Amino acid sequence: MYLDTLMNEGKALDWGVFGVGVMPSDRAMGEALAKQDHLYTLLVKDGHGNLDARVIGSIVGYAYAPDDPQRVLDVLTAPTTRIVSLTVTEGGYNIDNTTGEFDVSNPVIVDEVAGFASGKPPVTMYGYVAEALRLRQERGIAPFTVMSCDNIQSNGEVARSAIASFAGLVSPALAEHIRHEVPFPNAMVDRITPVTTPDVLEAVASFGIDDAWPVACEPFTQWVLQDSFGSGRPPFEDVGVQLVDDVEPYELMKLRLLNAGHQAIAYAGHLVGYTYAHETAADPLFVQFLRDYWNHEARLTLAPVEGIDVDEYCDTLIERFANPQVRDTLARLGSYGSDRIPKFVVPVIRHNLAAGLVSTRAIAIAVTWARYAEAVDEQGAPITVVDVEKDEVLSRASRQTDDPLALARSTRWFGDLADDPRFAEVYTAQLALIHEVGAREFLTILNKSA
Repeated sequence: MYLDTLMNEGKALDWGVFGVGVMPSDRAMGEALAKQDHLYTLLVKDGHGNLDARVIGSIVGYAYAPDDPQRVLDVLTAPTTRIVSLTVTEGGYNIDNTTGEFDVSNPVIVDEVAGFASGKPPVTMYGYVAEALRLRQERGIAPFTVMSCDNIQSNGEVARSAIASFAGLVSPALAEHIRHEVPFPNAMVDRITPVTTPDVLEAVASFGIDDAWPVACEPFTQWVLQDSFGSGRPPFEDVGVQLVDDVEPYELMKLRLLNAGHQAIAYAGHLVGYTYAHETAADPLFVQFLRDYWNHEARLTLAPVEGIDVDEYCDTLIERFANPQVRDTLARLGSYGSDRIPKFVVPVIRHNLAAGLVSTRAIAIAVTWARYAEAVDEQGAPITVVDVEKDEVLSRASRQTDDPLALARSTRWFGDLADDPRFAEVYTAQLALIHEVGAREFLTILNKSA
């Protein structure tokens, strides 16, 4: 969208986006885009029912990697390819949440590395990026910049570590080249963009546009980007991107306020009986819970953020969550809890414990996840738990009657928190309480204790 905006101003016309998908679900996207000249509609929905549709024209091509791995490598190794951006979600980096290290035991990675030895093409993002950087070095072509756009603290550094660690399994020399010669700027991207639903297709059609793959979003948008590029970049600052030396204050603000806020409403909201984020944001019970979490716990872990009024930012978050047009589902926000809780919520708990403060509301967010992970709601209906570690999540949650800390004992998700009596006492008591009185009364009691 930012690149398209630049192009409409007559700038960055020597740039373009070539999309690459590696997951099975990406095939349908490629097929849809190919039929419409790689154009798609961005539908902006504000909180008052107003819609704005614009066609994005900055994508020039797309390849589904499993169908044509050589084409992908040809694009990645072309001298004209100067930036490789990544949107692979929180769980896409194959990082152990406890050690922070790349998981070399992942069977997919083990098989891919073995395949390289026998001349097989790459399979994962790591394989494609590492092999492309190897070929560029071999051919005397400068490395591209790798630009992560994912909701992970220090996402550039995480991407560097993951890709270099993968490369090290194939060539230690390549790993060193990636660590020291390839730019990995950090970035923070903020815009609520829910899954495309039939009503989005209908809304786009009302503008006279036939689009098989539109994207809906809210009006708010923010992109904070570390200005560290090796072979140039579009003039993003001309269209509102904040180019900074240090992204960390901005990303921590977003991760611990917005993203953790999403977890705060997702699990409890579903248990209460809501389907959409805007329903929770219209409920004073959830609004108070959010504000108490932000003001008394999350904000204590944040450094000042230049140019940001955090009070105003939190007010804006409530407005954004309450936008009924976006129709962001709690099921989407609650998916991949084993990735999101450790990244968004656990750091708040740990930071405040180190300062002698027990974060009862942050712990409550983790407890609502633990209750949600039992996969049965308060009326006895099944809950569909979506998670990269679903089997482990469900297994641990099923043991909570006998061992209330079963989920929290996972060092991958909670580190050593279960061994801290301050955490364990509150977590155990809260899990018993939510089972006893239900999610609504659980939040009511927490709110009264503020």
